[in-house]
Amino acid sequence: MPIIRSAKKAHEASLRKQVFNVRRKRAMKDAVKDIRGLASSGKVKEAEEGLTTAYKAIDKAAKRGVIKKNTADRKKSRLAKFVHQASSKK
Repeated sequence: MPIIRSAKKAHEASLRKQVFNVRRKRAMKDAVKDIRGLASSGKVKEAEEGLTTAYKAIDKAAKRGVIKKNTADRKKSRLAKFVHQASSKK
């Protein structure tokens, strides 16, 4: 535990920021999971429409520093590839 006053304040600030980071990461994961679920179950049209929502969540996570930019690009690429493959199977 921090002893110095400034360290205590920094610790409290990091805990507050952690809440936002976890929320942003959870939103991103939920969006990706929803799209993958739709594509897997054969609802490709809905998955393609929901791609923009997933992209938005991934980009926001990257913008806020929750994930790195290349990680965001990779996630978007793999998600688009997954949906495209699901649509070609249909």
